[in-house]
Amino acid sequence: MESMEYEMARNMTLLFFLERLLDKGEPRTVHDLSCQFGNKEFTKEMRQIAGGSQSVGSSVVGIKFDGGVLVAADTLVSYGSLARYQNVDRIFKINDKVLLGGGGDFPDVQSIKFTLDQKVIDDYCRSDSIVINAKAASTLINRILYGRRIAMQPLLVELVIGGIGHDNLPYLGSVGMHGGASEKYVVATGFGHELALPLVRDSKPQDRDFTLSEAAKLIRSCMKVMYYRDTRSIAQYTVGICTECECDVKGPFKVEESWKMAEQLIGF
Repeated sequence: MESMEYEMARNMTLLFFLERLLDKGEPRTVHDLSCQFGNKEFTKEMRQIAGGSQSVGSSVVGIKFDGGVLVAADTLVSYGSLARYQNVDRIFKINDKVLLGGGGDFPDVQSIKFTLDQKVIDDYCRSDSIVINAKAASTLINRILYGRRIAMQPLLVELVIGGIGHDNLPYLGSVGMHGGASEKYVVATGFGHELALPLVRDSKPQDRDFTLSEAAKLIRSCMKVMYYRDTRSIAQYTVGICTECECDVKGPFKVEESWKMAEQLIGF
């Protein structure tokens, strides 16, 4: 694009998202904004400026337990409002210490994964027995996303990073599109903020961490609730587990769904 065309498209893109933020009158999630790429008013030039696409993944949930972390997400990548790609892994094993879960604009998630994969290759080539751990991966992603924000070219993602951090202790954190990072015993993206976090917090023991069996049960409950309540979710999901002895992505699994209640709904 020419310089004048670029400036016009850039201004129109900023006005488009500003209008969407003002219309709702309350904070909007990355998932809300990512879904706007399917809007007919969002032109090809505006999409080029924003650096995004219409392929969007929904919620990711992570839970830390006494020996490691669990990270789960469904396998759907939506194309606008269409459930287009239904067998896409959104939980990635980076190395034996790091799991990555991605929500938001899926091409942007893939670009972050590519960066981490390249970092793993660089570590291997140095042959110094030092590999990136979960805490270091979270810090790296934080710097990348904050740098893109400052450059006015944000990546429209919400990421969950889990695994083994310093001193071989479990680490679980999240990084948003603006580079804001947090470390907690439970993290979520998208609708998971409203649906999964309260469910896990209500079940947290006061004086200890979750056990693996407790965390696995909560993951199943969270995925079931999000499948019922989130229109951008499907019943199939994968779960990543990372401990000192194991780091792998398992599944896909299926939500144990039941729609018998639909027989009682009338008047619609």
